Amino acid sequence: MADVRDGLGPYLAIYLVSVRGPTHGWDEATAGMVMTIAGIAGLLATTPAGALVDRVKAKRALLVVAALLVTLASISLPIVSGFFAVAATQSVAAVAGAVFAPGIAAISLGIVGPKAFTRRVGRNEAFNHAGNAVAAALAGLLAWKFGPVVVFYLMGILAACSIAAILWVDGDAIDHDVARGCEGKPDESCAPTPSLLATLTGNPALAIFAGAAFLFHLANAAMLPAVGQLLGREVGAGQATSLVAACIVGAQLVMVPVAIVVGRNADRWGHRPILLVGMGVLVARGVLYSVADAPAWLLGVQLLDGIGAGIFGALLPVVVAAIMRGTGRFNAAQGAVATVQGLGGALSTTLAGVMIVRGGYDAAFLLLAGIAAVGLGLLWWKMPETASRQ
Repeated sequence: MADVRDGLGPYLAIYLVSVRGPTHGWDEATAGMVMTIAGIAGLLATTPAGALVDRVKAKRALLVVAALLVTLASISLPIVSGFFAVAATQSVAAVAGAVFAPGIAAISLGIVGPKAFTRRVGRNEAFNHAGNAVAAALAGLLAWKFGPVVVFYLMGILAACSIAAILWVDGDAIDHDVARGCEGKPDESCAPTPSLLATLTGNPALAIFAGAAFLFHLANAAMLPAVGQLLGREVGAGQATSLVAACIVGAQLVMVPVAIVVGRNADRWGHRPILLVGMGVLVARGVLYSVADAPAWLLGVQLLDGIGAGIFGALLPVVVAAIMRGTGRFNAAQGAVATVQGLGGALSTTLAGVMIVRGGYDAAFLLLAGIAAVGLGLLWWKMPETASRQ
């Protein structure tokens, strides 16, 4: 499911700017606007998606439907035209994709329970990153030979495989009360999930973590698409797609051991110091992107994403589960945090696109690094330690 859950991701920017751009007038700003619209649609769906996962027992069916919708919306892109049509298809993909994170986390928690959840999340993320690396490597090789459009067909094949993997999970092994944070004790504390506002304002630790996640994704989401656009301008769409695939493969391969290490040691080392490392690496990455634009340098700097994003990806469900343990609102809270961080990711591409058009790529990368530095300060001064709550 690794390549299916995020849709076209950074390949969308390359396709719109480098393939559609010369004949349909797409530039970095309009491509960023499409990604922002889709991001907003997805973030509006994340809290309802988490609440839905909390309520229903057909969690595997939800994931199958989501995989189908993301894939159909993505592979239709070569045959649709116009800004609004592209924005609509990508919005459908983003809304469907909102189900994946809470669905996988809920199934995992429902199978292994809270005590083994941190280690299980680490393993999940390791397999997820390994899957991303394999898919990106295939995309890079195939795009080099057949052109960037081949990414759409690869998604269709992987979607079929992902559906088979979902159905392979034993539905009877899932404890649905544990899966929503009730720890097998359904009572009044496991009432219907609260609204986004009530979830965040009623728990200061969750609100602080959501704010840090917002700043992380506001700084991080636009970095790889911006690198892809820069490469597309310099070396052409086909080679840029292959180079971005190499960037993704490298970062994902770094994320595999990072996720395993975090999963095995986070409860012992503490969640807060590991989060500080992840945010600090993002600051350094934004600064280093502005130093040079040679493909080899950009590829090397992108490896740092394996540390920063690997840490946040592995710890997000763990921190939320620790904060919400025993409430029965785990997936709704996870959806609320995903909504806030999704807002950061959606705004990131438009912010960077406008900055690129007005001030150039270096200015955009430095702006993103500054945002990450603000997030680092928030974690340092306000984030409580949540490992003790496990």
